[in-house]
Amino acid sequence: MFEQFCQVEAFFHVRKQHGMKPGLGRIHKLLDLLNHPEKKMNAIHAAGTNGKGSTIHYLNHALMANGYTVGVFNSPSLEGLTGHILLDDARIPEKIFIHYLNKIYPFVLQLDKEQNHPTEFEIITVIAFLYFADHTDIVLVETGMGGREDTTNCFNPILSIITNVSWDHMDFLGKNIESIAYHKAGIIKENKPIIAGEMTGKATSVIAAEAKRKGAPLYLAGESFQYKITGVKGHNQTFQWHMDSDISMEAGLQAAGIHQVRNASLAIMALVLLNDKGFDLHRDNCLNGLEATRIPGRFEQIYDRPAIILDGAHNPAGVQAFTETLETSFGHAEKHLIFAAFKDKDLKRMLEKLEPYFSSVTLTTFNHPRAAGIEQLQNFSKSRHAKFQSDWRQTLRQINFERKDAFYFITGSLHFIAMVKNYVSDVWSCDN
Repeated sequence: MFEQFCQVEAFFHVRKQHGMKPGLGRIHKLLDLLNHPEKKMNAIHAAGTNGKGSTIHYLNHALMANGYTVGVFNSPSLEGLTGHILLDDARIPEKIFIHYLNKIYPFVLQLDKEQNHPTEFEIITVIAFLYFADHTDIVLVETGMGGREDTTNCFNPILSIITNVSWDHMDFLGKNIESIAYHKAGIIKENKPIIAGEMTGKATSVIAAEAKRKGAPLYLAGESFQYKITGVKGHNQTFQWHMDSDISMEAGLQAAGIHQVRNASLAIMALVLLNDKGFDLHRDNCLNGLEATRIPGRFEQIYDRPAIILDGAHNPAGVQAFTETLETSFGHAEKHLIFAAFKDKDLKRMLEKLEPYFSSVTLTTFNHPRAAGIEQLQNFSKSRHAKFQSDWRQTLRQINFERKDAFYFITGSLHFIAMVKNYVSDVWSCDN
């Protein structure tokens, strides 16, 4: 059994050897042995290539503004093991994490003996569900990858959200949009509403067919509800939201980019449905919650003068949204890029989209078995300004603090920006 959190971290480090294994058999077995905590949650399930984390953050703050105790399960975490599991925006305390891990541990050992080893992510998911079953009014669950065979697809939600469908994780989800959409559509449940964002016609057809097969009411962005941007000022923007039943409202965000309006629009649709289901939601509280939302890792500024901004654009669609925001909000600024990513991503397309926007480009790597190395990045870079640095910490130390009006953007991988954020917080900010 575990007594100190350092023991917990060591356990999960070893647990990584079991890798990432799609399929739901192991987690269903664990949940069954623990008397099904997932059945004691009111929960929303969110999938999508990009935007699901942001959509959940908007929902979280709108619900909290109405007095609800809200659990959030997100992946990946920008703040270590406990960062996966939030209660009213606070990470699960280490002592409570240890308590629930000790509750699960005998059953993990049981499955290990059966050569049916639960993965690191499966164990964290079960800890989250146990915690949420004991402490929440409502839970927001983000899929890890895909949907149909994702570990989180093990409960019956109030409603589901699919933000969008684009190219990512092709080795697991398939080589075409229809296959990727099929996996996302796996979170649709019998007779439970499904909200779907803007996506290609092929993806929409797959999701609509799954919704029809399961008798799930489908609320499609652009058809069931619409938005129109009414103002943009720096990082702030306003938009008008309405649906066919003449529900209309003006919302504001402290987030740049049209993609954030899309994400917030999905959250508003979910709030309308929750209100219809008996949740006591007041419009002004919801709008105040949306406007107060700050999304970690999405155009998140972690240093001033020069500005250092993190963004988790980790696939071509994410990069497209990132560059659109660069154009609208940072068009004439002096911009520098620091980039590191996983080797199984579409590096060629990502760099092709990114590099033209920056006066300098530094490509680097980080300590992770999936991280792209310098040699691989050199093969895909076309920028004549590109520099290659194997030590990302050295790259940060080389930032020119004399250029007070410059902007340094760090992107490519959520895991990488989490490392940068922790480094700046723990060490680098103190040195400067």
